[in-house]
Amino acid sequence: MTSVATSPAVPAYSASPRFGNARALTCRECGASFDLGGQHACVECFGPLEVGYDLPPVTRQQIEAGPPSIWRYASLLPVRPDIAARPNTEPGRTRLVLADGLAAALGMRRLWVKDERSNPTHSFKDRVVAVALAAAVEMGYRVLACPSTGNLANAVAAAAARAGIESVVLVPANLEPEKILASAVYGGLLVKVEGGYDDVNRLACELAEEHEDWAFVNVNVRPYYAEGSKTIGYEIAEDLGWRLPRQIVVPVASGAQLVKIDKAFREFVELGLVPDADVTVYGAQASGCAPVSAAFAAGHDVVQPVRPDTIAKSLAIGNPADGPYVLDVVRRTGGTVADAPDAEIVDAIGLLAATEGIFGETAVGVTIAVLRRLLAAGQIDPDEETVIINSGDGLKTLNAVAGVASVPEPIRATMAEFTRVYEARR
Repeated sequence: MTSVATSPAVPAYSASPRFGNARALTCRECGASFDLGGQHACVECFGPLEVGYDLPPVTRQQIEAGPPSIWRYASLLPVRPDIAARPNTEPGRTRLVLADGLAAALGMRRLWVKDERSNPTHSFKDRVVAVALAAAVEMGYRVLACPSTGNLANAVAAAAARAGIESVVLVPANLEPEKILASAVYGGLLVKVEGGYDDVNRLACELAEEHEDWAFVNVNVRPYYAEGSKTIGYEIAEDLGWRLPRQIVVPVASGAQLVKIDKAFREFVELGLVPDADVTVYGAQASGCAPVSAAFAAGHDVVQPVRPDTIAKSLAIGNPADGPYVLDVVRRTGGTVADAPDAEIVDAIGLLAATEGIFGETAVGVTIAVLRRLLAAGQIDPDEETVIINSGDGLKTLNAVAGVASVPEPIRATMAEFTRVYEARR
């Protein structure tokens, strides 16, 4: 990873109320610290940067009295205290669904689904974009931009429209048409790029170097963007009655979501908001794009890039930025990273829909298919309370189930015709 020096157009900032209780950017590799600003790589060792805080005392009552969005946790994010009053899409506070039907089908005792479909653009990406946008505005960026496998493009285009700034989103040309249309409708610049996500990401990195006043949410303002995923972990703990689950299975694309959920759990323990507990963290990938799973299985610390070939396009990142840190988390907690093939992914999407009435996108199919495999291998305890993440809406990935969902031919409007069809199904 190359260093991105802070430019005169986007200055660095010391600790400031504009970034709440955030105090510095810290290198994950060498520990070097830098002023808050538009920088994502360490100039000493080129390691990735993350936001460091002086976490304030906060009570459960203060959080519960906050707005019904991620901004109830504003004091734990790199945002100004009055962020909830600024134009934004107000993501978060999604349902934690007790999935008894799915649990019974899988042979588990207690299973929850963190269902991210009710976010403004129907995926968890609204959370990370909201935090990235807040930071970008404070740093004077003029354009909100991203490379994306779809969900992020939707979220960036919507958030920029709401905030009244320009957006530029780049996506693979073979992306699901539903996701492309759901980005184009907001009126920003949508660019389809030939190749996979990693080709799109390389172009975005070049553009970030060229356009110093463009905030690429998952490139030059990535440290802030990634912090938005912590709010999933915060909500899980709050909705479980201020406690942590014993097991959690998280889909892995870049890997940031898994890493930040783990960070959220540890922060809540540190703040005394939840009792300390051992949470085993598991990562799920599609077999057609499983570089982190392969590294875990081989006992490696380095993740070798792959060329994605899977229906789970939202997870099709062949060179995941947070892959090594996913390995760190799952190994520290006693978990696993595993993968499942496309056929099992599609079947798992149908299983969730049939048992819980939740139509999730392909990422949740990956998560449930991997959960099944972990159960069969005895690598996850069916009797321990478990949470899985549904990161987006199945309406965005209709092609994945088009060949397996049964859609009958039309009938004439007669009782006899209806009875024939009904009896045949029975």
